[in-house]
Order: sequence, then structure tokens, then C-alpha cells
Amino acid sequence: MLFDDNSDNEFQLLAIIVIEEEEEMVNEGQTSRRCGSIPGHAVIQHDRVAANSSIEANNGGFSIDLIHRDSPNSPLYNPNETPLDRFNNGIRRAFSHLNRLNMTSSSVHPNAAAETSVSTDNGQYLMKLSIGTPPVDIYGIVDTGSDLMWTQCQPCEQCYKQTNPIYNPAASSSYSTLSCQSAQCHLLGSVSCSPQQLCNYTYGYGSGALTKGVLSTETVTFGSTSIKNIIFGCGHNNTGGFNPNEMGLVGLGATDLSLASQVSSQLRSKKFAYCLVPFHTNPSITSKIYFGDKGEVSGAGVVSTPMVSKDDKSVYFVTLEGISVGDKLIPFNSSGAAPKGNVFIDSGVPPMLLPKDFYNRLEQEVKSLIKLTPYQDPKTGTQLCYQSQSMSDIAPAMSAHFDGGVEVPLIATSTFISPEDGVFCFGMNPKDGDEGVFGNFAQSNILIGYDQDKQIVSFKPTDCTQQ
Repeated sequence: MLFDDNSDNEFQLLAIIVIEEEEEMVNEGQTSRRCGSIPGHAVIQHDRVAANSSIEANNGGFSIDLIHRDSPNSPLYNPNETPLDRFNNGIRRAFSHLNRLNMTSSSVHPNAAAETSVSTDNGQYLMKLSIGTPPVDIYGIVDTGSDLMWTQCQPCEQCYKQTNPIYNPAASSSYSTLSCQSAQCHLLGSVSCSPQQLCNYTYGYGSGALTKGVLSTETVTFGSTSIKNIIFGCGHNNTGGFNPNEMGLVGLGATDLSLASQVSSQLRSKKFAYCLVPFHTNPSITSKIYFGDKGEVSGAGVVSTPMVSKDDKSVYFVTLEGISVGDKLIPFNSSGAAPKGNVFIDSGVPPMLLPKDFYNRLEQEVKSLIKLTPYQDPKTGTQLCYQSQSMSDIAPAMSAHFDGGVEVPLIATSTFISPEDGVFCFGMNPKDGDEGVFGNFAQSNILIGYDQDKQIVSFKPTDCTQQ
């Protein structure tokens, strides 16, 4: 089912810092200043992140679960939703992501904002992590197309209702704010100095919503792995239609500010990878994400394509030359070479989203190879669907072809999704504009690695249910 590409769930976050006291402190061997507080909120500031971080990881890397939002293990799980509901909701969330294609960054100014397209209803996967000392559990929406990791912070000026306890920086011995003179403060495109020289940030989400807060550092724990001095946004005023079980966002984008980049750098291996299980996998089986040395994608069957740098530095752009259906290659452009960086890889978007001309030519070829009449049903809208008792009657062999002669086979259960028994729907959709999105349906059962040192994305066909 096709939906409007305007995000209908946005949010706004405002952090207010009131200075009440100033005194010299010593924090983990560093001289720091107690710069001030909201009542009950100690604000600790130091000018740089410590060079040595505490990492408890096996062989320089670790892995953790990625929890699908529709899994019974997810705090967002709705037991009343049917598979068809989840399929349609995934398509809708995909189109609310599309504002990212028009993302802009502004100059450093108190009223300016670095923009991304994440909304409160976006994201297919969550990551469970803990923040602070003692640790507070957080389920954050994972997004490979944004930079900032943030969570709600006490005391709340205006927080949305949250089921789990809200993180209280005053109760954490490892919390520190960043000063606006620090190099880390300027990793985000839009920051400003508070009167107390704290690093205030402004971050735009989709159609005008903003998050404003203070960039800070904390110890973040992933299972048994703890990493100090992770930069994150600490917010005290959060509005905009959040689910009470959403506790923030985990940005895994391409800039140095993203959690993926920070963790990878501290592990001295600037790479990460993930393996997503297919749509209909047993919910007790989770997808995985790997950091550090465990994020290395190697061995038989690995192919790699270059990342492409564009104006939007937070997104992983690559060049899709075409998609083959059976023995026929459908080129991205009907004439001429495919433009560089014409698609970005997004873990938070379910279907593959393709420019209309490319999609229409691809759909026509798919239809020509399926000897069945398309299934029409108001519940599936304009989505290309078929009725059949067997996937083998539906899905032709398909592969994505990337720059560098890279061919990535797409498994049948990723090109056609079964939202209900006996119905199979095409896992791709048309969109406006010239750029596409390589969504998570197409990524399933592929180990996908991001190597920021080599600037490549690697693909390895893998049974992700066995990882």
C-alpha cells in the first residue's frame, strides 16, 4: 500500500540549563567544573573526552541484538497487529523517511538546525543498551541515516510519557557535559554556546520539528561491553507524539558523531556490520549488529562497493547500476550510466524505494515472468501482489548490481513478502525524485559491513538466523 511521504509524527526537544553554582571538582583524574544545575541536576563539564576509554570486549569487538519493533521482545510490540498491518505500517514508515533526501545542514547558530528525517514512528529495529553509572536501560530506535544518539533526561521541562525510568544525569557518576570550545562539540553541524559555555545543539527532524539540548558524554554499556565518553544528546523537553516505550534514538550514520563511528574508533577498528533476519522469521530469533573486529566481513562470497560522499554526510550512499530479473538486467537509467551515489542503504526502511521510471521498468519485467494475474485487494492498495500457495510460483531470480561489478543476489523472501497466507507482495515501491533507498527487506540474509577507513560497503550472503 502506498502512503503519503509526509511524516505525521515529529517531535521537539528543548534542553534548559540554569546556572546555580560553580566549583572545582576532580572527575576520574581530570579537573572538571561543576558549571551549574537545574534543581536536582548536576552538570559536569570538561573540555575534552578522555583519550583512554574502558572497553570490555572480546578480541577488540562485540555483537549485540537488533530487536525488530514488531517482535514480542520489543517494547513497541502490538499483539493486536496482523502481519498485513505490520507490512502496511512498514511501507508507511518508509515514506515518512523520505524527507532525508532533502536534508540540509545549517551554519553554527542558536536558531539553526542540522536536519534529518527521523520521526517518532520511524525505525524498524531497536537496540537495548545501558547508559550511566549505575546503568539505566534504554531501548533506542536504530537508524543508519542519522548521527545523533540521544535520550530523555531528568529533570523534565516537558517530556513525553515514558514507561521506563527516565535517565537522571545527576544520579550518574560518569556523566559530563561538553564545552562549546571542545572539538567534539563541533562534530554536529549546528551548535551554539550557552552563557555557561556548554555545547548546545539544534537538530531538525523532517518537516520542521527540532530537538535542542546539550551535547554530553557518558559511559554506555552493551551487555558486558562498557565504553566511556560516548557523546550523546541529553534532553529535558521532548514533545511530538512519541510512543511511551520509545526512549530515544541511536544514530549509526557515516559521520564521526554517530554511535557506530564512536564505538568503532575506540575499538581501533572503524567498521561495523549487521545481519538482518527475514520478515517472517520466528520472533525468538533476533538480528545482530557487530562492532570492531567482529564487524569485519570476510571469506568466500564477499563483494564490496565504494561508498560515495555527497552533501549529506550522515548517509551511506552507494551506486546501484541496475537490478537483474531472471537473465535480464534492468539499468537504473533508461539511457546513460547510473549517477554516482544514486541510492543510500537504510536499515530503518523496509521496502526498496526506487525512482518511478526505474521502478516501472523493473515491475514490467517482473510481471512478464510471473504467469499469474496480479491480486487486487483494498487492503494492499496499489502494491503489486499475487495469490499463490507457493513462493516458487511467484518470485523470479533477482540481483542488485552495484558499482565495481558487484552482484548481490536478493533472496525470494526479500523480493516478495507474504503479509497474509496465500498472498505475496512485491518488496519494492516507486518514489519521487532521482535517488533510491536500499531497504531492509532487500538486506535480509546478507551480512552487510561498513568500513569507514576503506570507504566500502561489503555484502556476504548469510543465513542470519544462524548468527
